[in-house]
Amino acid sequence: MTDLARYNPFRGLTRFNPFGRDMDDLLTGFFPTPMSLNPMADLHMPIDITEDDKVYKVRAEMPGFNKEDISVSVNGDQVTISAETKKEKEEKKNGEKIVHRECYCGRQFRSFTLPQAADETNTKARYEDGVLNLELPKKAGDNQKKITVN
Repeated sequence: MTDLARYNPFRGLTRFNPFGRDMDDLLTGFFPTPMSLNPMADLHMPIDITEDDKVYKVRAEMPGFNKEDISVSVNGDQVTISAETKKEKEEKKNGEKIVHRECYCGRQFRSFTLPQAADETNTKARYEDGVLNLELPKKAGDNQKKITVN
């Protein structure tokens, strides 16, 4: 025997919410916005971490920074990357005015924990074309010991 469902002719109308997502979709792109609605969305520093038997390799995308403004600190298994950019002095010529600005001054900060402690003394950092590459050698003698549960 089949299951029967009662027909509701108003079902489609009850799902419409004039102040919900339907209205947002309708107005998307209609009004020009001078800045991002989420100012923190562009401040994210994406990283990739890979490892082999001897070293962790970190690749962090940090476009727009000078290498002098980047700071990396390693404390055991804790790695911290921070960078700060400063706004250049603005000179307007012959009645120029700013129509749209997305360049900012600010600070990016990213901290993460590695599965094993890294050797701070032999860490190498290279910044090129907006990408920071770190090589973090693993500390010898910090191997995890497996314990058998009885």
